[in-house]
Amino acid sequence: MNHSTLIDAISKQKQDIKVSIALKEESQRFTQLLFNALFDQATDAEKALVELEVLFLKIRDLACPQIKGKPCKTWEDFTQHIPELFCSLKKDAMAIYTNDPAAQSIEEVYLAYPGFFAIAVYRMAREFLQLRLPLIPRLMTEYAHQLTGIDIHPGAQIGNSFFIDHGTGIVIGETAEIHDNVKMYQGVTLGALKVEKQLKDIKRHPTIKKNVVIYANASILGGETVIGENCIIGGNTWLTESVSKNSIVINTSEVQVISKLDHEDE
Repeated sequence: MNHSTLIDAISKQKQDIKVSIALKEESQRFTQLLFNALFDQATDAEKALVELEVLFLKIRDLACPQIKGKPCKTWEDFTQHIPELFCSLKKDAMAIYTNDPAAQSIEEVYLAYPGFFAIAVYRMAREFLQLRLPLIPRLMTEYAHQLTGIDIHPGAQIGNSFFIDHGTGIVIGETAEIHDNVKMYQGVTLGALKVEKQLKDIKRHPTIKKNVVIYANASILGGETVIGENCIIGGNTWLTESVSKNSIVINTSEVQVISKLDHEDE
């Protein structure tokens, strides 16, 4: 294929697939700068907010090119929720600190815990979702996913004081509901029973009521599945049915230990 033919082929493809890598890159920059503005002492909040406003308008217009220069969702629409956002994140950080004996300080939570970073980005992205701006919320949470291995869809509804420990491999689907004071460990999936396009407007993911603990690698599936208050879901469990409140669910698979010495004596 000669040079001009290749250029024509690429140009034709771009007519069908209108993708802006700049939107992805600038969304990630906005996400990190907002996190730094909220929590980093070395980041000048006033200067950061000026830059964030410019970035906000840029990614808004990239996500919605048809409204560029027209009245639309404004920076003020977003910033009015920042005090509430900051309050929610402080509760999340405190939940991690008070529940994890390995956490030596609240500063350690802010700086070193991937679970906190993933929750923070989810809550930021959720504000964009509420403004009904497309693509940006997903790009933000996928940035956190890329850095932490924790995949939280911005459409999920998550209450106060959410605790993620370790976190790697966690998946929380779009229609999941998580109430207050829930603790979740690595490898947990809040997923759908079926993955079919025609189910996009249906609640596909489970509801987790308040004060539930979900241990590592548990899978809880289905939009009608409800885990009642104060339940403990043991590691490696597989649930597709509701569990009444105050229950303990355990995986009873058998583990055998066979001594090598016994075989050597035979």
